[in-house]
Amino acid sequence: MNQPEPYQSEIATRIDRIESRFAMQDLVSDYCHGFDKRDWDRFLAIWWPEAVWDIGPPFGKFEAHAGIEHVVKDILWPAWLASSHFTTNLVLTFDGADKASGVSDVDCIGTTADGQAQTVSASYFDRFERRKGIWKIAHRKVTMYHFSPLPGVTLSPPE
Repeated sequence: MNQPEPYQSEIATRIDRIESRFAMQDLVSDYCHGFDKRDWDRFLAIWWPEAVWDIGPPFGKFEAHAGIEHVVKDILWPAWLASSHFTTNLVLTFDGADKASGVSDVDCIGTTADGQAQTVSASYFDRFERRKGIWKIAHRKVTMYHFSPLPGVTLSPPE
């Protein structure tokens, strides 16, 4: 049975939204995998070339691929021996066909360069853009709720 054109258009829009949601979820996950596994290419691939990553205190705001590369390679990776990010609760809102905003929560546990176990809790506020069929992050604002040492805790692999 042939469906009327408006119905076909509605189905195409709904399928596009589903595919877009999966693409943005992958970006949020690739941020964690790229950072934690120190996979620079994977991490960089989530950002548009002029993206802004506003980490806030105590780190600051970093612009474009060069700024993001500086903070990751010169500040964050040297500061962390290991990290594990767990991002949850992603809520997406479409602002048109090629723009969306998202908010997710993140908990991170890791060990800083001085051997201190740390826990971080924050939310990510993202602006996603699709260009030529590809979704990436245009802007990420991080709001930290705590960045706390875990005294007496040693994070180590099982023996």
